[in-house]
Amino acid sequence: MQITKRVTFIAKEGCEAKMRELLTAMVAPSKVEDGCIFYDIFVYENNKRKFMAVESWRDESALDGHKGTEHYATYKSSYEPYCEKKYSDELEILG
Repeated sequence: MQITKRVTFIAKEGCEAKMRELLTAMVAPSKVEDGCIFYDIFVYENNKRKFMAVESWRDESALDGHKGTEHYATYKSSYEPYCEKKYSDELEILG
């Protein structure tokens, strides 16, 4: 079952560049992982503090593998000081 996630981050005032750096560092290594269908970061045009990560994975196993990578651990342990708020949506696609 394909899984697509949309994660929104609101950077703290003055932390936009660091938030962008941490999030974009995830793109290239994530895209080459087994089971990654799509992975990219977007910045809202009307709010430069607001970022959205959109990712699609072949299945739950591929997503779990992603969560076990070194680049995910680096992001997970580093983003909180720069992030005011984080929320996500997850959609499972049957197929």
